[in-house]
Formats: sequence, C-alpha cells, structure tokens
Amino acid sequence: MSKTYTSKAFQALKQFSSCDIGDALVKLRYPYGGFLDGLRMRSPASPSPSGSNSSNLRIHGPAVTVKMIETNTPGPTPPLHFADANRPGAIMYIQQPKGLYSACWGGLMSTRAKATGALGVVVDGRIRDISEHRDIGFPVFSADTSILGSGGFTRASEIDVPVQFREDLWVHPGDVLVGDEDGVVVVPPRLVEDVVGLCAERAEIDARTFEALGRGELMGPTIQRLRK
Repeated sequence: MSKTYTSKAFQALKQFSSCDIGDALVKLRYPYGGFLDGLRMRSPASPSPSGSNSSNLRIHGPAVTVKMIETNTPGPTPPLHFADANRPGAIMYIQQPKGLYSACWGGLMSTRAKATGALGVVVDGRIRDISEHRDIGFPVFSADTSILGSGGFTRASEIDVPVQFREDLWVHPGDVLVGDEDGVVVVPPRLVEDVVGLCAERAEIDARTFEALGRGELMGPTIQRLRK
C-alpha cells in the first residue's frame, strides 16, 4: 500500500467530518480511531445564546508538528520562531508538556500563521487570547485555555518531528489533521485512500438510514437491516 496519498484522495477526504473519518479509522484498527481526545474548537466559533459554541467550519490539512518543552529543560532550539514554520495549506500541531497551566499559543501567533496561509492550529495544551483568534477568523483547537503566556514556562524545541499524543497514538509531520465542531482526528497518509472508501460506503448507508427513520421506521430493525 502506498505511504502517500493522491491529491484526488485528499480532495475527496474533505467532504467527510471528523466523525465519519474516526469511524473509518476504527474499522481499519488504527489506535483510538485517530481521535485526539479532549481537543475542541476555540475559534472562530462564537457563543450562542445558550452558551455553547456553533460553527460549520471544518479544516483538512497536512500537519506541521512542534514539540514544546519546559523552559529550563535541556534540548535543541529551532533556528526560527515556530510560528514562522507554518506553511500554506497546512495545519500546525503543537504538543505542550502535560499538566502545565500556561498557554503556548496566542493572538500574535495566529496573526502570523494566518499571514503564512496556514489553515489552522491544533494545540494539545493551552491557548489564550480567544477573542483575538475569533476577530481574525483563524481556526484554533486546544485542550484548554489560560491567561498566562509561554514566557518562563515553555519553549519550542523541535519542528517537524513525530510527537506523541497518547499511548500508541502519534502525530507525524505530513499526517492529515481534520478538525471541526466535533473534534480533531489524525489520519496517516498510508490510510487516506482506505478512509475515503469506507466513508463513501458509510455515507450511502447513512442516507438510507436517515430516510427510513424519517418515515417513522423503528431504530433497532433499521440499524440491523442497513448498518450490519
């Protein structure tokens, strides 16, 4: 099987949600269905009157990875600021050390990323300046927020290296990241075409299932009949 994906396959992937893709990855026995658990959209959604966020935004793009370390931890230092490593059409994925209460991404960085043509940023950690990200309409996903910046807490150590999200689930440079209101999923290039095929099959089944349920058919028999 090819370790890369074609442009046609990547374009086809864009029609599917993070949920569709996660279900396909589960069928392919990819760890955790590629689900980057706990990461959610912070921008550009705006609070609704009920207090929840609502957005039809969905981003698909290859990952540019950044490994952050605590400020006083020995390790390499990139030759450029990591925000300058964003690339047109890509999504930056930042791995912050677990358990820190400081942010490693803010409004200035989103401004720079947007100017490079990046599609968004995904942070396994904390961000701040939510209103600034929303004001410029830049997509940002994170595990949490903070009022504190990175100064004195974290620094970038390596760019475009594999980073570990959790046991058996890594994000590699060039992996496809998909983020929407439901969450974030990572797809290794070698599985993109298989994922597209499974998603397309499931989309047909879902259409028939919605139609049947809309006619008033019972959920149990409908699922057994159409989604074996």
